[in-house]
Amino acid sequence: MNTQETEQGFLAHPEQPAPGVVMLPDVWGLADHTRDMARRLASEGFAVLALDIYRKTGKGEFSDPPGAMAWIRGLSDPLILETIQDAVDLLAAHPSVDGRRVGITGFCMGGQYTLLAACTCPGLSACAPFYGMVRYEVGLDPLRKPRAPLAALPDLTCPVLGFYGEEDPIIPVADVRELEAGLATTSHPAEIRLYAGAGHAFMNTSRPEMHRPEADADAWSRLVPFLHSHLD
Repeated sequence: MNTQETEQGFLAHPEQPAPGVVMLPDVWGLADHTRDMARRLASEGFAVLALDIYRKTGKGEFSDPPGAMAWIRGLSDPLILETIQDAVDLLAAHPSVDGRRVGITGFCMGGQYTLLAACTCPGLSACAPFYGMVRYEVGLDPLRKPRAPLAALPDLTCPVLGFYGEEDPIIPVADVRELEAGLATTSHPAEIRLYAGAGHAFMNTSRPEMHRPEADADAWSRLVPFLHSHLD
């Protein structure tokens, strides 16, 4: 496996060209855990670009969950999606991918933007969000938050496999079920996995109080074949 830090983030890929996956980090930004996840997915036969999602916006100054949520509410979706589009285009043209298909996955805030990107950014062939918000609260700046993921679903461009936890205090089960119903109205294959006993960040091994090994293992066993089936 080859790895390198790039202007866009962290790239991990096999020796031979492989399908591409843009990986979006959580609200805390590109970190060692995201790099570990990129290596993990690259070992399954993908060229993975773990994106520095704040490379155009700069990272906000927050240190706790309430501060992180306030940051997300004010973050410019159009600018983040522009950053993601740049990554999709760059990865598709990179020698590690060499014109093969590109998918997208992401965690927490990255899961939110994973779904928005699949409804906005050309060039994506698969979408796998992990526990990202799908609904926005009323009253947000419409220039920064033009539409929530739920509202964007009519423009979905690729298959979706989403992963959520029943005990997530940020994404209610009712929102997940509404997402599932909305996806069923699109023309693309879609599946939602909802894990009992799992809350937010259940894939995050750097947060042992949140990590749920059984949910992690099951989600991974579904993510890899899903990506291969739509990107190979």
